Amino acid sequence: MASVTSPAPYTPTGAGFQNPSFPNPHGPHDARVIIYGYTPSLALCVLAIVLFAISFVVHVVQLVRYKVWFFTPLTLACLLETIGYIFRSLSSKNDPYNIIWFVVQYFLIVVAPVFISASIYVCINRLISWAKSVGYALNQWWLGPRVILWGFVSVDILTTIMQIAGAALVGSSESNQNDPTKGNNILLAGLAIQSLSFTIFLTVLTLFRLTLAKASHLKPTLRAKDWFIAALALASLLVYLRTLFRLAETAQGLFGSVSTNERFFGALEFAPVVIAVWIMAVCHPGRWVPNGSDAGLINPSTEVKTSSQKENTISNV
Repeated sequence: MASVTSPAPYTPTGAGFQNPSFPNPHGPHDARVIIYGYTPSLALCVLAIVLFAISFVVHVVQLVRYKVWFFTPLTLACLLETIGYIFRSLSSKNDPYNIIWFVVQYFLIVVAPVFISASIYVCINRLISWAKSVGYALNQWWLGPRVILWGFVSVDILTTIMQIAGAALVGSSESNQNDPTKGNNILLAGLAIQSLSFTIFLTVLTLFRLTLAKASHLKPTLRAKDWFIAALALASLLVYLRTLFRLAETAQGLFGSVSTNERFFGALEFAPVVIAVWIMAVCHPGRWVPNGSDAGLINPSTEVKTSSQKENTISNV
């Protein structure tokens, strides 16, 4: 009687998935390989924890001071990043094989930029409403506040769920010594859709600014907001860069050359996000973006009224 040969367990290819100097403790939650593709740098984790924790405090203070509650998601993102890097530091210092720590840090670090994007969408939404209130002709359907806010936020929610599901499947597959390709493909699809969505958003942001530039009679009013629009655009580009990095990383698959090199993670995941949140801390929307009936540091309607009053005074003289 012929014997039936069972299939060999899945073995990942590529370097860096095991660390000879850090033996696997083989605990109940340990994978047989380091899913990171390397042992995370403790120095990078500590730096990230400090910078994100301080940015969280700064954003909380400004959130309360200016009462711009629509910026709560970005403030929450700073907290999520802080906790995410705390779990990543546990992997670095205690056990890089631990699946739970890997999944938690991945979940938090992946989800946090989505909250940053949500706050950016709301800022653009408020800027469009402000522009219409001071006389800018913005009749294009793609500049409708509901299209901007709910359209992009809905896509971000969907793609985030896909990324989390994919990451969970990858972790589970590695734990059970199965092929993680299915989970990686779900993760890749989520990142691809998110990248496309953000490309469209950046296009809308550019067209919005170009549309404002056509209204030459309102340039003094616009000048008061230009610094904030520039800061918002830069923060958006940084978040976009981070998304493209994740897309390239996932396209290579688990244990590819990008995902197994922490220098790419530090330069294209950590750095863009931390710079983006600090840009928005310095150029906080509380000083620039209308909040309900308020208009921030310089009230556009007040500007228009003041300008009209000056003209009337000059004509009367």
